[in-house]
Amino acid sequence: MAKVICVLYDDPVSGYPRTYPRADLPRLEHYPDGQKLPTPQKIDFTPGALLGCVSGELGLRKFLESSGHKLVVTADKDGPGCVFEKELPDADIVISQPFWPAYLTAERIAKAPNLKLAITAGIGSDHVDLQAAMNRGITVAEVTWCNSVSVSEHAVMQILALVRNYIPSYDWVIKKGWNIADCAARSYDLEGMNVGTVAAGRIGLAVLKRLKPFDVKLHYTDKHRLPENVEKELGVTYHSNVESLARSCDVISIHCPLHPETDHMFNDVLLSKMKRGAYIVNTARGKICDRDAIVRALESGQLAGYAGDVWFPQPPPKDHPWRTMPHHGMTPHVSGTSLSAQARYAAGVREILECWITKRPIRNEYLIVDGGKLAGVGAHSYTAGNVTKGSDEAALFKKK
Repeated sequence: MAKVICVLYDDPVSGYPRTYPRADLPRLEHYPDGQKLPTPQKIDFTPGALLGCVSGELGLRKFLESSGHKLVVTADKDGPGCVFEKELPDADIVISQPFWPAYLTAERIAKAPNLKLAITAGIGSDHVDLQAAMNRGITVAEVTWCNSVSVSEHAVMQILALVRNYIPSYDWVIKKGWNIADCAARSYDLEGMNVGTVAAGRIGLAVLKRLKPFDVKLHYTDKHRLPENVEKELGVTYHSNVESLARSCDVISIHCPLHPETDHMFNDVLLSKMKRGAYIVNTARGKICDRDAIVRALESGQLAGYAGDVWFPQPPPKDHPWRTMPHHGMTPHVSGTSLSAQARYAAGVREILECWITKRPIRNEYLIVDGGKLAGVGAHSYTAGNVTKGSDEAALFKKK
């Protein structure tokens, strides 16, 4: 019997939904590159249901308990005495989402001698100390592709919201105003601007494809250059480093994973090299940007706007300066947990669990760490090390 801890975000304030706006989801056969969607032997949920919260349980309880395993589901994950820490010492498997991450620091891993598998219900496993996982021989896996398009749609939405000054304009309607000059004073057309992505993997490439019809000048930087035919089709300019991209672009959308090389990449120095009045959208990881440097750049006018839905830590303390900085379009980390995405990552988690329980290989494209080293997608996208330092501040969210 395995003990599985599943850390999920809280239920809606109004209670778990009994009905939904739409009756079904579009049926997808495969991802844009041909990779198959998750293929569990069975699912015990209705696609389109709210699965990522505590009551949703990722649709796993029936499956696990009928197989003799124990499932503990909680949203209480931060600070001494939280449910997660109390249940962790005899846990075999931990499941967590990037949106409400259960930070698996080296200290927590040391307190969990039975821990063998850490699953990310989504994409991005930086909330796990990957170096500590490698040292302990813990397998780390995530559901590659499950919400990549979801995040790319969110990024394009936020680019337009910033450049067109949408959120302040909406606010005037809520306030029953008709303040057209106030709305237009910071509103521009995206057309003709230089727009770049930091990384052009699944999400970054999807953003570039979606922006092409806006008649912008596209740019990107990545450790792995796109094929020549893809660059030509998109009309995209490659930059060998992020500094070159920063100097060239009016809008930058960040899509690289968080690891030691990208930790605090957008600091005072890099921001100073950007065009004055540029915009940043960050749907990757909050810690890629220096928190206070972003605030300073917005206050000085070096940045015209900053948006995204990723913070560090998550949830951020209530006095986190990104909540109150000027000209921002921040959301909680929701880009990758649409109801459509939840159906895919819940099915992917079940597929990984089925493989683990029956001792079948986990898909290589799901692996981040395996056999004491970076593996699969992890070997392609991450560098060894740890970026969980400072995650203990998430406990401050609870404090009044």
